[in-house]
Amino acid sequence: MKTLVTCIAASISFISVSALAQSDMSIDAIVDSAIANDDADALDAIAKYVPEQSPAAKKISAYKSAAALQVAEAEAAKKRGGLFDNWEGSGQLGAFQSSGNTTSVGVSAGVDLTKEGEQWRYKFRAQADYQRTNGATDREQFLAAIEPNYKINDRLYVYGLAQYERDRFQGFSSRYTLSGGVGYSVIKTDNMQLDLKAGPAWRKTQLIGGGSDSSIAGLAAANYSWKISPNVTLTQDLSGYIQSGNSTYTSLTGINAKLSDKLSARLSYQVEHETAPPVGLEKTDTLTRATLVFGF
Repeated sequence: MKTLVTCIAASISFISVSALAQSDMSIDAIVDSAIANDDADALDAIAKYVPEQSPAAKKISAYKSAAALQVAEAEAAKKRGGLFDNWEGSGQLGAFQSSGNTTSVGVSAGVDLTKEGEQWRYKFRAQADYQRTNGATDREQFLAAIEPNYKINDRLYVYGLAQYERDRFQGFSSRYTLSGGVGYSVIKTDNMQLDLKAGPAWRKTQLIGGGSDSSIAGLAAANYSWKISPNVTLTQDLSGYIQSGNSTYTSLTGINAKLSDKLSARLSYQVEHETAPPVGLEKTDTLTRATLVFGF
């Protein structure tokens, strides 16, 4: 039946409306049948040749309005969702093993997720790096962070941040960070984005050698992304926790090369600088990662 209705509607360009109205199947009947079968193509064809104020035109307009409202409601419901619904992002995994004069094994794994809502946006990030050389662990880094954003408008937002870190080779078994402030999308195009944010932060650090430290800091961060070509993207993330005593500055530069719709290769270089680490430890730590990134 749907095929018949579509064929009849497509033929309207060759048949006058008055003649069709006198046939066994009236325009109203065609419209009713097309609506019953959700045949949007037939309705579009009919709409071109019926008077705007005719009953058929009004039925078509009402159908389109109801369909558009249904789509809008479905999109809104999708954005609202539950806490664990509608997350998108990527996971990355890299590993290596070497033997000979030096025996090394290591793994790097991480996940970046974003949930976009009408008023809220949530970001989650986790990263783990582990390495052993000649039977001794010489790298052990863990980080997990959740960041909710409340959108004031298309560019301006208020953020919150809760973060956990562990890096015993920089002298701490755990470091907790809580922060809140204001963010702004300075650049927001299809190929380039630059977000800036700043606010106060509270940090508590548990030192490997014993003891702990709590302090108030200022957080400033920039996140930049540039889609150089359809398959290559450059990212640059900068952050600084500025405080009396030990401040922390981090730079993460990455380049992604798309291999398929869901798979990319990523090469990144991270620099982390502590202005006053525990005695005997280096101020600057660097890390190069080569990973496969899985989109979902």
